[in-house]
Amino acid sequence: MSYSTNEKVRCLIIGSGPAGYTAAIYASRANLSPVLYEGIQPGGQLTITTEVENFPGHPGGISGPELMNDFKKQATRFGADIRMGTVTSVDFDKNPYIITIDGEKEIEADTVIIATGATANYLGLPDEQKYAGMGVSACATCDGFFYRKKTVAVVGGGDTACEEALYLSSLASLVYLIVRKPCLRASKVMQKRVKETPNIKLLFEHNAVGLFGEQGVEGAWLIKRKGEPDEEKVSIAIDGFFLAIGHTPNAELFAKWLSTDAKGYIKTHPGTPRTDKPGIFAAGDVADPHYRQAVTAAGSGCMAAIEAERYLLDIK
Repeated sequence: MSYSTNEKVRCLIIGSGPAGYTAAIYASRANLSPVLYEGIQPGGQLTITTEVENFPGHPGGISGPELMNDFKKQATRFGADIRMGTVTSVDFDKNPYIITIDGEKEIEADTVIIATGATANYLGLPDEQKYAGMGVSACATCDGFFYRKKTVAVVGGGDTACEEALYLSSLASLVYLIVRKPCLRASKVMQKRVKETPNIKLLFEHNAVGLFGEQGVEGAWLIKRKGEPDEEKVSIAIDGFFLAIGHTPNAELFAKWLSTDAKGYIKTHPGTPRTDKPGIFAAGDVADPHYRQAVTAAGSGCMAAIEAERYLLDIK
């Protein structure tokens, strides 16, 4: 589709994935003529997920890319203008808001829905990319089911890592919790639960340095500290490798204009996707440090579009 160098839209959606595409579906059906820019990863994190078994309406499961393609098709069916391109700067000083695409094109928007998601933190090992979708995961709730009665490892020592390990312990036969420090950073309650769970094995003062396997992850290489400067390289046999060292919300671009929490997630009014700027809404993982699920992201995308419609009606 061709368009002018500068244009005005009623509803601009930044980012794709379940939140962005759902917002586009609802905004289109409300005749808001939404324009959505997909960003650097069209479809979001689910496009690197091989199988999604916990999204309602797909009892047999569905691949992540296929699910996101269906979302996109549905949004397009109702008239959403979905475009390739990345938002490189914004000016939320006053309405209409100004959004710059790829450093060149400026768009004025009456309402903006931010659905840029969050990026899981990784250790930075080449093997994490090598085995992506083949045993490496950053979401136990998403992928734990595939490791029933198998052996897995979780990396991390905080509350999130303990929660992931406890969740996986109900599915897997054995869960290694790989902790870099000599103790857990998690709350006392979480520490107690982990230590009292018989099939969780704590590996203190261990660092994961690599993975191995033919058709997928079959084991991990660890460096075990034995006291400075002594170290020992050991291996453990595992079927799955879970990262639980946090997420980084993709919100840096908006931090100058919108309130964020200590971790950088965009703050919204409780129970809503409304930010502290009228007409600007945040949906999905960029504003959700707790759940980070496709279904909750989709729900918040729906809420954001409904809020945008109500806002536009109120300012008429």
